Amino acid sequence: MNSALQCLSNTPPLTEYFLEDRYEAEINHNNPLGMRGEIAEAYAELIKQMWSGRHSHVAPRMFKTQVGRFAPQFSGYQQQDSQELLAFLLDGLHEDLNRVKKKPYLELKDANGRPDSVVAKEAWENHRLRNDSIIVDIFHGLFKSTLVCPKCSKVSVTFDPFCYLTLPLPLKTDRSMDVSLVLADLHRRPTQYRLVVPMMGTISDLCEALSKLSKIPAENMVVTDVYNHRFHKIFQMDEGLSHIMPKDNIFSSEDGAECIILSVYFREKRIRQSSTSLGTVLCGQPLLISVPKHKLTLDHLYNVMEHQDRDEEGREKASETDSCQSEGCAHDLLGKEWQHHKKHLFTFSLVNSYGTSEINSITTQGKLLKLNSYATLAIDLDPDTRKLLFDEQESQAFEKDESMLQSQKKKTTVALKDCIELFTTMETLGEHDPWYCPKCKKHQQATKKFDLWSLPRILVVHLKRFSYSRYWRDKLDTVVEFPIRDLSMSEFVCDPAADPYVYDLIAVSNHYGAMGVGHYTAYAKNKVNGKWYYFDDSSVSVASEDQIVTKAAYVLFYQQRDSKQHVAPSLPAESELALEECDGMDTN
Repeated sequence: MNSALQCLSNTPPLTEYFLEDRYEAEINHNNPLGMRGEIAEAYAELIKQMWSGRHSHVAPRMFKTQVGRFAPQFSGYQQQDSQELLAFLLDGLHEDLNRVKKKPYLELKDANGRPDSVVAKEAWENHRLRNDSIIVDIFHGLFKSTLVCPKCSKVSVTFDPFCYLTLPLPLKTDRSMDVSLVLADLHRRPTQYRLVVPMMGTISDLCEALSKLSKIPAENMVVTDVYNHRFHKIFQMDEGLSHIMPKDNIFSSEDGAECIILSVYFREKRIRQSSTSLGTVLCGQPLLISVPKHKLTLDHLYNVMEHQDRDEEGREKASETDSCQSEGCAHDLLGKEWQHHKKHLFTFSLVNSYGTSEINSITTQGKLLKLNSYATLAIDLDPDTRKLLFDEQESQAFEKDESMLQSQKKKTTVALKDCIELFTTMETLGEHDPWYCPKCKKHQQATKKFDLWSLPRILVVHLKRFSYSRYWRDKLDTVVEFPIRDLSMSEFVCDPAADPYVYDLIAVSNHYGAMGVGHYTAYAKNKVNGKWYYFDDSSVSVASEDQIVTKAAYVLFYQQRDSKQHVAPSLPAESELALEECDGMDTN
């Protein structure tokens, strides 16, 4: 709330309107879409307090109470979005100050081939017949929207008013991922690689990228997510990389042809505190082992585990037919003790995928086991055997490929104009968002293009930093380079008769932190002394222009240079007023 109010307060034409009491004659108490004029009156009172010169800070409790009455989402102490609050305030002030007391019914007309200038003029006049306020005077512009039917080529042109410009940020096309590869040679430690993969790619893209660095065929890889000593997920090749979060532990291991792939967990048997019966606790890292189908016997499983963990002195080189690949930390067992034990030091059990429940024990000697791929086996060890065989420090060890020395890709910087160009780029409507073609008489996935026809005196630019998808929610920390002065928008305005649009920055609402958490602040330029100030709840400090452009910039306020700038005589020379931190104001 503080961030949004400081931006609006430092918008000169709006603040002058309230300080000069012009609002009093225009309050619309009976507008069913408004708030009985109460939001406008509460805002006017707040602005007068802020610019009276009598206060070092103001606690806008009454204003917040009024906002919460009409918009319950902004009541209480939860963090809210500054742009959503700005949108509510601009709409609420507009309806409370709408000079139109009775809105006429108007039927929308299609362009039907008429000149854009004629259709745009008609659309703007119709808009003003129903919406006429200081907010429209200052903040409203006009979009041109063009839809083209892909079947019949019907072109539909409409002109729609807007109060702020929501601009998309160019999304990154790739991401870096750290992946551990477990090799067929189980005596070698896993190797960690840093891969660059497509943002919207699949697991097969990850394997291809890993293959280029490791020289291991991508088709021989199995990709897993390891969590809490077990396989949280074993991925299919066509699954999207959006399933993988940045902090996931991703392993890839070599697979073998004509083999059954088994998941192997290590469990320590412990006596339960509540009884004398034995319980099990997962330990170490899980394995993925590939066993030739014709060798899938209990004896062979024992040989595989014993063979893979012999020490350097007693290691025997396995022939290719006896080879078995595994993932995880086979290297975390100390093999030297195997030579001194004639009996097996562990037992196998068939368990569920969590390793918590036994399906049955495996005791069939000599015969082929009836196991499916990705069946889960548990190796149960008593505490003494675990201490004897496991080296916890070694279990966490891995080698680093030289790709890990490469720093993570630095955050790219984009220009504000790149975001505007992206906004005005033609796109095809999604299958769930079709357009009803009046000529075809059915919904079609039309192409859609937005253009700017006319711009307002105060241009509010909302940078769409929050990205949502089914599996991915993220805040884009891209630094958007926006000019402090001389923002020329004429190249984006398609009205050939429009005067030049040149803007200067007057305020910025900042958001620090991630989605759902964080903190809002504001930069704003004082119109009286021309200085920039940084507003952080009840703290205010002088700012320099080189501080303003950051990755936190969220909503930008630009003032058209050619607009009239009346200096209100009641404004103090130094109006760097703080809004006192109060209930619902501090968004930490």
